[in-house]
Amino acid sequence: MPLFGKKDSNKKLKKDGKDDKMSSVDDKYTLKELLGTGAFSEVRLAESKEKPGQMYAVKIIDKKALKGKEDSLENEIKVLRRFSETVTPQSGDGPIKSSNSGERGWLTHPNIVQLLETFEDKHKVYLVMELVTGGELFDRIVEKGSYTEKDASGLIRQVLEAVDYMHEQGVVHRDLKPENLLYYSPDEDSKIMISDFGLSKMEDSGIMATACGTPGYVGEFEFDSPYWDDISDSAKDFIHKLMCVKVEDRYTCKQALAHPWISGNAASNKNIHGTVSEQLKKNFAKSRWKQAYHAATVIRQMQRLALNSGQHHQHQHQQQQQQQQQQQQQQQQSQDMETTGSSTGSQKVPRTEPTQGNPIRPYRK
Repeated sequence: MPLFGKKDSNKKLKKDGKDDKMSSVDDKYTLKELLGTGAFSEVRLAESKEKPGQMYAVKIIDKKALKGKEDSLENEIKVLRRFSETVTPQSGDGPIKSSNSGERGWLTHPNIVQLLETFEDKHKVYLVMELVTGGELFDRIVEKGSYTEKDASGLIRQVLEAVDYMHEQGVVHRDLKPENLLYYSPDEDSKIMISDFGLSKMEDSGIMATACGTPGYVGEFEFDSPYWDDISDSAKDFIHKLMCVKVEDRYTCKQALAHPWISGNAASNKNIHGTVSEQLKKNFAKSRWKQAYHAATVIRQMQRLALNSGQHHQHQHQQQQQQQQQQQQQQQQSQDMETTGSSTGSQKVPRTEPTQGNPIRPYRK
């Protein structure tokens, strides 16, 4: 359905061949208890009226609170729909999840939270999503009695497979962090799910030149004792290759999936729960995160890249003209001061130099 009153027939979500444009969320779901809150939204448990007992999560966005940021929500929905589209199964399509009809399925991935349908009324937008009940990654690790590199390797493998699939579909998440990694169920062997596509971007959206993410996760990347002592050499090598500053040397998802720590038996079975959980509690205490960042993503705008050399040279020319004007103003001010015999002296105008920002390379597939 079109959001915010916009007419866009391509954005209507259809289910079983029927247009849901005129229906409301209350027609199809019974909203229940609150599951969580965010800066612009809340998430509630919802039960299907068509299939009693079938539960979903409904993200409810306040339009008034979102004013001025509508494009961000529409982008999130657009990305999620790419992973929830109904398609005719064909070879090479990637993972296909069968629908009830047996003829069509969803182009999706088992480790990506799925958007089922959307609704809108005068004040709110409703996103009906797959219900994930296993809790956050860090909570599960801290609560476990043991944790090994084998456990971590299996978890990272799932994340890499999902990210690799996203990249193949032309989507960049741009906000992968522990809070956005959820367990599907409370089961011990539950799969991990990637959620929150609020900062995600389509590859065909143009050059990605915005710095985004959570500032608190930008660390010095120093691994001090004792937290690094019990880590295997294979794990250290894997982490090192993921963190190469030079993009040409940094691992792609496929290279990471082929590393022995992921694909082989190099991951250690030694229980490192004590040091891991202690570090998590120290650095990632949930209360501190919520107080500092209100559980919301902080976005800082960066200087956009020049799309071509012509624009770049035009920008430089404009800056040079501005410098010349400033220099002329300075000279005129100095002459005026000398003429009037002012004892206060002239105020120096800072010279503005052209800014040559380092280019931001796109992600590697």
